[in-house]
Amino acid sequence: MRSPITQILTAVLIVGLIIGCSDFPGAPVPDRSQEDTELQDLLSRPFVMTDAVPPSPLETVTFGSESLTFWPFTGNDFSDQGVDPVNLIFVGKADPRDIRAALLSLDGNRPGMLPMPPFNSVWDDAIAGDVQTSYGEPDGWVGGVIQLACGDFAPLRVHLRLFKMGDWTVGGVHFEINVPGTADHQVLSWELAEQFVIGDLMRTGLLDGDVPMIPTQQINPSPWRTIPAIIYNGLPELLKEAIGGPPGEVSADVPIFSDGHAVILNLAGSVPRVAETRTQTYTANYGQTVPKPFCQSGPDDYVYVEGPVSMVMTTSLSDAGVYHSTFRAEGTLAVTPVSPVPGETLTAKVFQHQDSHFSDATQWATSMMSQHLLPDNAEGAGRLFIHLQVRSDGRSGYRADIRCADGPWQAVDEWDLPPVMQEPTVAPDAAVDVRL
Repeated sequence: MRSPITQILTAVLIVGLIIGCSDFPGAPVPDRSQEDTELQDLLSRPFVMTDAVPPSPLETVTFGSESLTFWPFTGNDFSDQGVDPVNLIFVGKADPRDIRAALLSLDGNRPGMLPMPPFNSVWDDAIAGDVQTSYGEPDGWVGGVIQLACGDFAPLRVHLRLFKMGDWTVGGVHFEINVPGTADHQVLSWELAEQFVIGDLMRTGLLDGDVPMIPTQQINPSPWRTIPAIIYNGLPELLKEAIGGPPGEVSADVPIFSDGHAVILNLAGSVPRVAETRTQTYTANYGQTVPKPFCQSGPDDYVYVEGPVSMVMTTSLSDAGVYHSTFRAEGTLAVTPVSPVPGETLTAKVFQHQDSHFSDATQWATSMMSQHLLPDNAEGAGRLFIHLQVRSDGRSGYRADIRCADGPWQAVDEWDLPPVMQEPTVAPDAAVDVRL
């Protein structure tokens, strides 16, 4: 019998300076004024408010006499650049707090599944999940306030985001691997995660006995996104088989299969919500050569990044049913240019803060992140700042700004940045080995 996954042995070289942070008027604001006056100035600047233009395309699904028109993707902002496909839709007792309560009530006993994490793990709130957006009519843009994970931060987990749209909730779920030595995850499968959640909701006994679930028409492309070949080739054959991938080594990135259909799950019951507070901590220890994430001199810019980034997430559900989560990540890293020519070591101060809130009356999610390469007047220095808020009252906004060295601030869309907010970029000579 194969032993459980114990470690990922070889580091993958990816864009790794931590991304994502947040803040929200009325929510706790991190007080960093004495150590970082520039960050306080950035936080005080007004948002570029979204004009609520619907993304494209929109799809309509029906269940009985009810229908939902929505964008079948999740995103990182208010554009129509889809990141993850929507592959689960909930009706009936579909409040995200009730879905959370149902999944958290389960044990890790899943007959027929591999006796190893995450297949024998229990659900918890998802630490270090980026705040994402989606869109549904008539409410408009909504945030993924409640995020859940089955499995630890590393090495493997199932990650579910929930978006409340009227009486419906849509979900984007994926099976992912933590890229070794970083805080990033790489999606391995949409379908395996979808079936995993369906199986767990069947275990709850809450699905309607007459019409427990139905598939939708195709609502998003098949396949969707890819697994970099250098990551795929490090996976064990058993895991490649589990995600429906090709055996052996590949020379090109592997498409992530999706049938393009979501499954509508009809929840006829619920379990009691448990009022409690949960806290999770994790430290990501960097020690990688990665493509420089911003203020590059060219496409061959690589830096060696070393140091810890500490993370803490606290979630709570009150007796009145108010859900709140706060996530914070912070670290000081040494960043040394290695290509195209070696250079002097810079200091990177990385910081992120996220806040989410869900009650019967309101829901919102916010994200603020800062990456700062110091000293400001050094060659290759600079700062990247991204701030997102998604609110049910329509006061949603987004801003992304950058400056290089001690130059002026400019909007990110005026720069040719790599897609650090989409998925990891892997260096060509990287290797990963996941052993069972």
